[in-house]
Amino acid sequence: MSAATTRSRTPDRLCAEAVDLARAAAEEAAAPGVVGEHSGLVSEGDRVVTHFFECKEMGYRGWRWAVTVARASRAKVVTLDEVVLLPGPDALLAPEWVPWSERLRPGDMGPGDLLPTDAEDLRLEPGFSGEDEPGPDSPVSEDMAELAEAEDADVTAGVPAHLPSAPTRGSIAAVAEELGMRRARVLSRYGLHTAADRWDEAFGAKTPMAQAAPATCVSCGFLTRIGGSLGQAFGVCANEFSPADGRVVSLSYGCGGHSEAAVMPKPPQPAPPVIDETRVDPFPLRPSRDSGSVPDIPDEDSAELGHS
Repeated sequence: MSAATTRSRTPDRLCAEAVDLARAAAEEAAAPGVVGEHSGLVSEGDRVVTHFFECKEMGYRGWRWAVTVARASRAKVVTLDEVVLLPGPDALLAPEWVPWSERLRPGDMGPGDLLPTDAEDLRLEPGFSGEDEPGPDSPVSEDMAELAEAEDADVTAGVPAHLPSAPTRGSIAAVAEELGMRRARVLSRYGLHTAADRWDEAFGAKTPMAQAAPATCVSCGFLTRIGGSLGQAFGVCANEFSPADGRVVSLSYGCGGHSEAAVMPKPPQPAPPVIDETRVDPFPLRPSRDSGSVPDIPDEDSAELGHS
Protein backbone atom coordinates (compact mmCIF):
# COMPACT_ATOMS: atom_id res chain seq x y z
CA MET A 1 0.00 0.00 0.00
CA SER A 2 1.43 3.37 -1.00
CA ALA A 3 1.78 6.36 1.30
CA ALA A 4 -0.69 8.36 -0.81
CA THR A 5 -3.37 5.69 -0.35
CA THR A 6 -2.79 5.63 3.40
CA ARG A 7 -3.13 9.39 3.64
CA SER A 8 -6.34 9.41 1.57
CA ARG A 9 -8.04 6.96 3.93
CA THR A 10 -7.02 8.84 7.05
CA PRO A 11 -9.31 11.86 7.63
CA ASP A 12 -7.60 15.21 7.67
CA ARG A 13 -7.47 16.53 11.23
CA LEU A 14 -8.59 20.08 10.49
CA CYS A 15 -11.40 18.91 8.16
CA ALA A 16 -12.54 16.35 10.72
CA GLU A 17 -12.72 19.01 13.42
CA ALA A 18 -14.85 21.33 11.24
CA VAL A 19 -18.14 19.93 12.59
CA ASP A 20 -19.60 23.34 13.42
CA LEU A 21 -18.87 24.61 9.92
CA ALA A 22 -20.54 21.59 8.40
CA ARG A 23 -23.60 21.89 10.69
CA ALA A 24 -24.04 25.56 9.88
CA ALA A 25 -23.95 24.78 6.18
CA ALA A 26 -26.51 21.97 6.57
CA GLU A 27 -28.89 24.15 8.63
CA GLU A 28 -28.63 26.89 6.05
CA ALA A 29 -29.60 24.51 3.23
CA ALA A 30 -32.33 22.69 5.18
CA ALA A 31 -35.44 23.86 7.01
CA PRO A 32 -35.11 24.86 10.69
CA GLY A 33 -35.04 21.91 13.08
CA VAL A 34 -34.43 19.34 10.37
CA VAL A 35 -30.70 18.76 10.92
CA GLY A 36 -30.08 16.25 13.73
CA GLU A 37 -27.05 14.92 15.54
CA HIS A 38 -23.65 14.37 13.95
CA SER A 39 -23.59 10.69 12.86
CA GLY A 40 -20.03 10.31 11.57
CA LEU A 41 -17.62 11.28 8.86
CA VAL A 42 -15.73 9.69 6.00
CA SER A 43 -12.55 10.65 4.16
CA GLU A 44 -13.13 11.33 0.50
CA GLY A 45 -9.48 11.95 -0.34
CA ASP A 46 -6.50 14.10 0.68
CA ARG A 47 -7.83 16.93 2.85
CA VAL A 48 -11.45 16.19 1.86
CA VAL A 49 -13.93 14.98 4.51
CA THR A 50 -17.70 14.47 4.43
CA HIS A 51 -19.68 14.95 7.66
CA PHE A 52 -23.05 13.24 8.12
CA PHE A 53 -25.98 14.62 10.13
CA GLU A 54 -29.27 12.91 10.88
CA CYS A 55 -32.33 14.13 8.96
CA LYS A 56 -35.44 14.69 11.08
CA GLU A 57 -37.73 15.67 8.22
CA MET A 58 -40.91 13.58 7.90
CA GLY A 59 -40.80 11.11 5.06
CA TYR A 60 -36.99 10.88 4.98
CA ARG A 61 -36.38 8.14 7.51
CA GLY A 62 -32.78 6.95 7.39
CA TRP A 63 -31.58 9.85 5.22
CA ARG A 64 -28.56 11.95 6.16
CA TRP A 65 -27.33 15.44 5.43
CA ALA A 66 -23.88 15.07 3.84
CA VAL A 67 -21.64 18.12 4.09
CA THR A 68 -18.26 17.92 2.35
CA VAL A 69 -15.46 20.24 3.52
CA ALA A 70 -11.91 20.57 2.21
CA ARG A 71 -8.77 22.66 2.59
CA ALA A 72 -6.01 23.50 0.18
CA SER A 73 -2.51 22.16 0.52
CA ARG A 74 -0.52 23.94 3.25
CA ALA A 75 -3.64 25.96 4.17
CA LYS A 76 -5.12 26.05 7.64
CA VAL A 77 -8.56 27.34 6.65
CA VAL A 78 -11.28 24.73 5.96
CA THR A 79 -13.77 25.65 3.26
CA LEU A 80 -17.19 24.31 2.32
CA ASP A 81 -17.44 22.07 -0.74
CA GLU A 82 -21.10 20.92 -1.03
CA VAL A 83 -24.24 20.09 0.96
CA VAL A 84 -26.57 17.32 -0.16
CA LEU A 85 -29.23 15.03 1.31
CA LEU A 86 -28.29 11.36 0.76
CA PRO A 87 -29.95 8.07 1.73
CA GLY A 88 -28.32 6.05 4.47
CA PRO A 89 -27.93 2.26 4.72
CA ASP A 90 -31.44 1.82 6.15
CA ALA A 91 -33.10 4.71 4.33
CA LEU A 92 -36.65 4.51 3.10
CA LEU A 93 -36.37 4.67 -0.70
CA ALA A 94 -38.94 4.78 -3.47
CA PRO A 95 -39.13 1.63 -5.59
CA GLU A 96 -37.04 1.55 -8.73
CA TRP A 97 -38.86 3.00 -11.70
CA VAL A 98 -40.16 0.38 -14.10
CA PRO A 99 -41.56 1.20 -17.57
CA TRP A 100 -45.30 0.79 -17.92
CA SER A 101 -44.84 -2.01 -20.46
CA GLU A 102 -43.08 -4.06 -17.77
CA ARG A 103 -45.47 -3.08 -14.96
CA LEU A 104 -48.56 -4.17 -16.88
CA ARG A 105 -50.08 -7.42 -15.69
CA PRO A 106 -52.95 -9.56 -17.04
CA GLY A 107 -56.27 -8.08 -15.98
CA ASP A 108 -55.00 -4.48 -15.69
CA MET A 109 -56.64 -3.33 -18.92
CA GLY A 110 -60.01 -1.67 -18.51
CA PRO A 111 -62.68 -0.28 -20.84
CA GLY A 112 -61.24 2.36 -23.15
CA ASP A 113 -57.60 1.46 -22.43
CA LEU A 114 -55.25 1.03 -25.38
CA LEU A 115 -52.33 -1.40 -25.28
CA PRO A 116 -49.93 -0.70 -28.16
CA THR A 117 -47.60 -3.52 -29.14
CA ASP A 118 -43.97 -3.02 -30.02
CA ALA A 119 -43.07 -3.28 -33.68
CA GLU A 120 -40.43 -5.83 -32.70
CA ASP A 121 -42.69 -7.84 -30.37
CA LEU A 122 -41.35 -11.40 -30.31
CA ARG A 123 -44.86 -12.79 -29.90
CA LEU A 124 -45.87 -11.62 -33.38
CA GLU A 125 -44.60 -12.07 -36.89
CA PRO A 126 -45.78 -10.67 -40.25
CA GLY A 127 -48.94 -12.28 -41.52
CA PHE A 128 -47.82 -11.65 -45.09
CA SER A 129 -44.80 -10.00 -46.66
CA GLY A 130 -46.65 -6.72 -47.16
CA GLU A 131 -44.71 -6.13 -50.34
CA ASP A 132 -45.73 -6.42 -53.95
CA GLU A 133 -42.81 -8.71 -54.73
CA PRO A 134 -43.22 -12.35 -53.68
CA GLY A 135 -41.04 -13.49 -50.82
CA PRO A 136 -38.11 -15.85 -51.34
CA ASP A 137 -40.18 -18.84 -50.18
CA SER A 138 -43.37 -17.80 -51.94
CA PRO A 139 -45.09 -20.42 -54.14
CA VAL A 140 -45.77 -17.68 -56.72
CA SER A 141 -43.09 -18.00 -59.38
CA GLU A 142 -41.70 -15.25 -61.60
CA ASP A 143 -43.60 -16.67 -64.56
CA MET A 144 -46.90 -16.24 -62.71
CA ALA A 145 -45.93 -12.68 -61.82
CA GLU A 146 -45.23 -11.87 -65.47
CA LEU A 147 -48.55 -13.46 -66.45
CA ALA A 148 -50.40 -11.32 -63.91
CA GLU A 149 -48.68 -8.23 -65.25
CA ALA A 150 -49.71 -9.16 -68.79
CA GLU A 151 -53.33 -9.62 -67.71
CA ASP A 152 -53.30 -6.26 -65.98
CA ALA A 153 -51.95 -4.68 -69.17
CA ASP A 154 -55.14 -5.70 -70.99
CA VAL A 155 -57.40 -3.77 -68.66
CA THR A 156 -55.17 -0.79 -67.88
CA ALA A 157 -53.88 2.04 -70.02
CA GLY A 158 -50.30 0.82 -70.21
CA VAL A 159 -47.87 -1.50 -68.57
CA PRO A 160 -48.40 -1.59 -64.81
CA ALA A 161 -44.74 -0.80 -64.27
CA HIS A 162 -45.23 2.55 -66.08
CA LEU A 163 -48.40 3.54 -64.24
CA PRO A 164 -48.23 6.24 -61.51
CA SER A 165 -49.68 3.80 -58.96
CA ALA A 166 -49.35 0.05 -59.29
CA PRO A 167 -52.66 -1.82 -59.29
CA THR A 168 -53.40 -4.00 -56.32
CA ARG A 169 -54.90 -6.83 -58.34
CA GLY A 170 -51.75 -8.90 -58.58
CA SER A 171 -50.15 -7.83 -55.30
CA ILE A 172 -49.47 -10.07 -52.31
CA ALA A 173 -51.63 -7.84 -50.12
CA ALA A 174 -54.59 -8.19 -52.52
CA VAL A 175 -54.30 -11.97 -52.57
CA ALA A 176 -54.04 -12.09 -48.78
CA GLU A 177 -57.11 -9.91 -48.42
CA GLU A 178 -59.07 -12.06 -50.86
CA LEU A 179 -58.20 -15.20 -48.88
CA GLY A 180 -59.16 -13.61 -45.58
CA MET A 181 -55.56 -13.38 -44.41
CA ARG A 182 -55.30 -9.58 -44.38
CA ARG A 183 -53.73 -9.43 -40.91
CA ALA A 184 -50.56 -7.43 -40.69
CA ARG A 185 -49.16 -9.70 -37.96
CA VAL A 186 -49.92 -13.12 -36.58
CA LEU A 187 -48.64 -15.16 -33.66
CA SER A 188 -45.06 -16.26 -34.00
CA ARG A 189 -43.71 -19.58 -32.74
CA TYR A 190 -42.54 -17.82 -29.59
CA GLY A 191 -45.99 -16.28 -29.08
CA LEU A 192 -47.63 -19.69 -29.49
CA HIS A 193 -45.30 -21.28 -26.96
CA THR A 194 -45.76 -18.55 -24.35
CA ALA A 195 -49.56 -18.69 -24.70
CA ALA A 196 -49.52 -22.48 -24.40
CA ASP A 197 -47.34 -22.34 -21.29
CA ARG A 198 -49.58 -19.72 -19.70
CA TRP A 199 -52.78 -21.64 -20.40
CA ASP A 200 -51.31 -24.95 -19.30
CA GLU A 201 -50.16 -23.42 -16.03
CA ALA A 202 -53.67 -22.15 -15.24
CA PHE A 203 -55.75 -25.09 -16.55
CA GLY A 204 -53.33 -27.93 -17.22
CA ALA A 205 -52.58 -31.44 -16.08
CA LYS A 206 -50.44 -30.34 -13.12
CA THR A 207 -53.17 -28.34 -11.37
CA PRO A 208 -54.76 -29.79 -8.21
CA MET A 209 -58.16 -29.90 -9.91
CA ALA A 210 -56.83 -32.01 -12.77
CA GLN A 211 -54.96 -34.33 -10.41
CA ALA A 212 -58.22 -35.17 -8.60
CA ALA A 213 -60.42 -35.35 -11.71
CA PRO A 214 -61.93 -38.68 -12.76
CA ALA A 215 -61.10 -38.10 -16.44
CA THR A 216 -59.47 -35.55 -18.77
CA CYS A 217 -61.14 -32.93 -20.95
CA VAL A 218 -60.27 -34.75 -24.16
CA SER A 219 -63.17 -37.15 -23.50
CA CYS A 220 -65.58 -34.58 -22.05
CA GLY A 221 -68.71 -33.64 -23.95
CA PHE A 222 -68.53 -30.05 -22.72
CA LEU A 223 -65.21 -29.40 -24.50
CA THR A 224 -65.39 -27.10 -27.53
CA ARG A 225 -62.51 -27.42 -29.95
CA ILE A 226 -60.58 -24.40 -31.21
CA GLY A 227 -58.94 -23.94 -34.57
CA GLY A 228 -55.32 -23.46 -35.48
CA SER A 229 -52.28 -25.31 -34.25
CA LEU A 230 -53.23 -24.69 -30.60
CA GLY A 231 -56.39 -26.73 -31.16
CA GLN A 232 -54.27 -29.88 -31.00
CA ALA A 233 -53.69 -29.34 -27.28
CA PHE A 234 -56.38 -26.91 -26.06
CA GLY A 235 -60.09 -26.27 -26.15
CA VAL A 236 -62.78 -24.14 -24.47
CA CYS A 237 -64.85 -25.44 -21.56
CA ALA A 238 -68.62 -24.98 -21.95
CA ASN A 239 -69.77 -26.43 -18.62
CA GLU A 240 -71.36 -23.67 -16.56
CA PHE A 241 -70.71 -25.58 -13.32
CA SER A 242 -67.02 -26.09 -14.04
CA PRO A 243 -64.38 -23.70 -12.62
CA ALA A 244 -63.01 -23.40 -16.14
CA ASP A 245 -66.27 -22.35 -17.82
CA GLY A 246 -65.46 -20.14 -20.80
CA ARG A 247 -61.70 -20.63 -20.31
CA VAL A 248 -59.11 -22.17 -22.58
CA VAL A 249 -58.21 -25.52 -21.03
CA SER A 250 -55.63 -28.13 -21.86
CA LEU A 251 -56.91 -31.42 -23.21
CA SER A 252 -55.15 -33.08 -20.28
CA TYR A 253 -57.03 -30.91 -17.76
CA GLY A 254 -60.05 -32.25 -15.93
CA CYS A 255 -62.54 -31.54 -13.17
CA GLY A 256 -65.45 -33.12 -11.37
CA GLY A 257 -67.88 -31.75 -13.95
CA HIS A 258 -66.79 -34.23 -16.63
CA SER A 259 -69.74 -35.26 -18.76
CA GLU A 260 -69.01 -38.98 -18.28
CA ALA A 261 -67.66 -38.84 -14.74
CA ALA A 262 -70.82 -40.20 -13.09
CA VAL A 263 -74.34 -41.22 -14.04
CA MET A 264 -77.24 -39.90 -12.00
CA PRO A 265 -78.93 -42.82 -10.15
CA LYS A 266 -82.52 -43.59 -11.12
CA PRO A 267 -85.20 -43.38 -8.43
CA PRO A 268 -86.07 -46.83 -6.99
CA GLN A 269 -89.14 -48.50 -8.52
CA PRO A 270 -91.37 -50.82 -6.47
CA ALA A 271 -91.30 -54.46 -7.47
CA PRO A 272 -94.30 -55.70 -9.50
CA PRO A 273 -96.87 -57.83 -7.59
CA VAL A 274 -96.41 -61.58 -7.76
CA ILE A 275 -99.54 -63.73 -8.31
CA ASP A 276 -99.27 -67.44 -7.57
CA GLU A 277 -101.80 -69.29 -9.72
CA THR A 278 -100.68 -72.81 -8.80
CA ARG A 279 -102.31 -73.07 -5.39
CA VAL A 280 -105.82 -72.39 -3.91
CA ASP A 281 -106.35 -70.57 -0.65
CA PRO A 282 -109.44 -71.83 1.27
CA PHE A 283 -111.92 -69.21 2.42
CA PRO A 284 -114.59 -70.53 4.93
CA LEU A 285 -118.17 -69.44 4.36
CA ARG A 286 -119.03 -69.37 8.07
CA PRO A 287 -116.69 -68.54 10.92
CA SER A 288 -115.70 -71.38 13.21
CA ARG A 289 -117.36 -71.64 16.61
CA ASP A 290 -114.14 -70.91 18.43
CA SER A 291 -113.30 -67.83 16.38
CA GLY A 292 -115.45 -65.42 18.45
CA SER A 293 -114.57 -63.53 21.58
CA VAL A 294 -117.17 -65.40 23.70
CA PRO A 295 -116.22 -68.98 24.59
CA ASP A 296 -118.63 -71.72 23.48
CA ILE A 297 -119.52 -73.08 27.03
CA PRO A 298 -123.10 -74.20 27.86
CA ASP A 299 -124.75 -72.22 30.67
CA GLU A 300 -127.81 -73.74 32.35
CA ASP A 301 -128.99 -70.41 33.78
CA SER A 302 -128.97 -68.84 30.38
CA ALA A 303 -130.85 -71.80 28.91
CA GLU A 304 -133.73 -71.37 31.31
CA LEU A 305 -134.13 -67.75 30.39
CA GLY A 306 -134.34 -68.64 26.73
CA HIS A 307 -130.90 -67.50 25.75
CA SER A 308 -129.00 -69.56 23.30
